[in-house]
Amino acid sequence: MNSTNQINPKNQNLLTRIGLILLSVGPGIFCIGYTIGTGSVTSMAKAGSQYGMQLLWVLFLSVFFSWLLMEAYGRYAVVTGETAIFAFKHRLKFGKLWALLTIFGVVMGQWSALSGILGLTSNAIYEVTRLFIPGLSETNYWAVLGIALFVILILYGLLLVGKYSFFEKVLIFFVTIMGLSFLISMFIVLPPAKEIVKGFIPSIPPGGSLMVAAFVGTTMAAPTFVVRPLILKEKGWGKSNVREQSNDALTSAILMFVISGSILVAATGALFQEGKIITKILDMAYALEPAAGKFAVAIFMLGALSAGISSIFPILMVAPLLIGDYRNGSMDTKSKLFKRLTAVACIAGLMVPVFGTNPIMAQIATQVVSVFVLPLVIFGIIVLVNKRNLMGKQSAGYLINIGLVAAFIFSIIISYNGILGIKNYLFSP
Repeated sequence: MNSTNQINPKNQNLLTRIGLILLSVGPGIFCIGYTIGTGSVTSMAKAGSQYGMQLLWVLFLSVFFSWLLMEAYGRYAVVTGETAIFAFKHRLKFGKLWALLTIFGVVMGQWSALSGILGLTSNAIYEVTRLFIPGLSETNYWAVLGIALFVILILYGLLLVGKYSFFEKVLIFFVTIMGLSFLISMFIVLPPAKEIVKGFIPSIPPGGSLMVAAFVGTTMAAPTFVVRPLILKEKGWGKSNVREQSNDALTSAILMFVISGSILVAATGALFQEGKIITKILDMAYALEPAAGKFAVAIFMLGALSAGISSIFPILMVAPLLIGDYRNGSMDTKSKLFKRLTAVACIAGLMVPVFGTNPIMAQIATQVVSVFVLPLVIFGIIVLVNKRNLMGKQSAGYLINIGLVAAFIFSIIISYNGILGIKNYLFSP
């Protein structure tokens, strides 16, 4: 009895410490929810199956620029106490128009992505069900639609709780499961290290323009940056938390690269070597089965489902959060507007399941749409972090400015690349 009593407090202290560490990077975890979902799973898995590691350099650059933008937006928020859309509205020339265009671009991009994510998630759940009930037909429109309705209603119910601390814990849970699942999947079919290293050499394979834009759309996600100041404010971080927010931004970026990269590596090892290309979500999981049996299928699908849920949850909130930001620079999760706009987002999310569109291609297309608002979001923060009357000693230095300008140029190039990719996809014979 005595020995048991001595061990339990230690275990509890260890668990408490782990929990506190995860909660300390809560804003970063929340941003990962916007960034890594089934869009990332789909884009990384399809790119890995089709091009191997050739686009790893795009992922690295996207994550690097994402880190710079999270750092810039976070620094502005903790130093000034102002949120992104509120600052756009009051601190920039033609600020109201700038803020409204940003809200419109982010919300439309996220709502269109939401439909693809929900379509992929509901299809994934149905395909996993078929593993245990082999008699089910390969496709079943009504079953997939029913699953989509069930998922969206459960998540909407969780949103009605209306507490940021609760939302943060939900996301930490699913992001942790997602990360572990994909890392395990990667080590099951790890390709040669030389092939991974080659992926850092810049090149775009023939027909890879659309996929490059999708990579950037899912990794350099505009809501990740514009919502971040709201999350930091809700967390209670101010001028005394400059170091904490920097650590949070860096931790978030590292996790983005590790999780997304593990999917790309797993797809390369499991599919590219065999000359197979993904056509449905379970193709990736089945490719892992010869190496580790149905356990591998379960692990990968658990990660994919966690990715979907961890993305759907914050995306449902994006419209009311940004509108609240525009109005008074605060997060209001208990108002009637919050409940109504999240309900509208739920309806928008059902479009792909209702129309029965191929969720793989729908998801990639919606990720490309997210690219086009990026230049607006990046240029806005470049102006804000260089306002010395607001930022004082914390205004952007030469290195941050060089990085932000490079990110802006990169976003313009990728937006153009995305237009070419969509044109080729729609009008190719």
